[in-house]
Amino acid sequence: MGLGECSGEESAPGPPLAPYPPWQVDPSCHVAFPDCRYHCSAVASTGSYQPPGPGYDATEAYASMGTAMFETGEPYSTVMAATGELETPDAPWTLPVRSTPYPDPLELGGFGGLAGGLDPGELARARAEIRSMDQGQLLQQDEDGDTILHLLAAQGLRHFAQAAAEVFKECGRLETKEHKGKTPLLVAATANQAELVRDLLALGADADAADHKGQTLLHLAATYGLPNVLLAVMASGVPVNVEARNFEGQTPLHCAVISHNAALQALGAGTATLERLQETLACIQALLHMGADHTSQDIKSSKTVLHLAVQDGNLPLVQFLLQLPVSHPQHFVNMKAHGNTALHMAAALPGPPCQESLVQLLLSRGADPSARNLENEQPAHLLPPGPGGDQLRILLRSRRPPPGATRRPSQPP
Repeated sequence: MGLGECSGEESAPGPPLAPYPPWQVDPSCHVAFPDCRYHCSAVASTGSYQPPGPGYDATEAYASMGTAMFETGEPYSTVMAATGELETPDAPWTLPVRSTPYPDPLELGGFGGLAGGLDPGELARARAEIRSMDQGQLLQQDEDGDTILHLLAAQGLRHFAQAAAEVFKECGRLETKEHKGKTPLLVAATANQAELVRDLLALGADADAADHKGQTLLHLAATYGLPNVLLAVMASGVPVNVEARNFEGQTPLHCAVISHNAALQALGAGTATLERLQETLACIQALLHMGADHTSQDIKSSKTVLHLAVQDGNLPLVQFLLQLPVSHPQHFVNMKAHGNTALHMAAALPGPPCQESLVQLLLSRGADPSARNLENEQPAHLLPPGPGGDQLRILLRSRRPPPGATRRPSQPP
């Protein structure tokens, strides 16, 4: 049977574009992940993937999304955000506004207008070449399980990938997985091929497909810090499970926060750039815009994103998370992960540079210093020895409710 004889449903037109500001992503971000086979190719550095140009201010580590929920108070300086040092924990922290705002995607014709549509002539030539191939050769998987579609997706060859994907769909092979469980869509996402991600979604690729680690395309984009991929998903309009769990029990938002923690630490060590930090924060913002629940707890440890940020001493991100709208703020700040609140975790940090600011910040947001973990310990019991720990111990004890006092209704037991 020839390629043209494969039966299958006709491709439905893609859903309407979702308005969302585009992001510029540095393709070199994959250098931090040497275990990833699908590195950004030279193709990925064209079009919307140009590194930040002359209009970009590299001193602005955090780019504002321009949404009201992130725009309260005066922003901290980039140096404070990068080092985790704050003048006062009670001062609100926001994202500095870019000197050059992101363009409105509607003015650019949506994501497709920004990235560039498929050239009809090039697509016709690609279709002719793909359909001239022997079907067995086209659908064959190599020793790593890769098909030609996986390889085209990794290399960002849009016209040939589109032509091959059409045939794979006709033959019911669009969800073929390579040896690590990645479909062509997941390969495109891992390789930061945002245009291809949208193309494949428009063709009907499973947006919730997971690899052998349970990672969906949202998990991969969050882990590798690829906001353009998340933008492509939103622009496609295809429904996607933003609360999907990988085999570690984490949502994409958990993965994005872990990635941001690592980027902040790497920035302090001089092994990452401010652009990298900005990209990981952009992923957090994008997932929140997609409806991610920042109060979700991972399955293995019951940690929220607040626990994850606190345990790594990520002070600016903790401040950011505590400003997000939530119906019961004190309940959020006092949620427990295997018995430990975020305040327990802050108290257990080894000390400076940001332990005191974290403790004061959490207390100012309603953290309960009398809460006990599974070992019956209060946060004060976990403080390190020394003058700094002694001062915080006095502070925590001064904030505890007196014996017999009634808890406020918003405080969890």
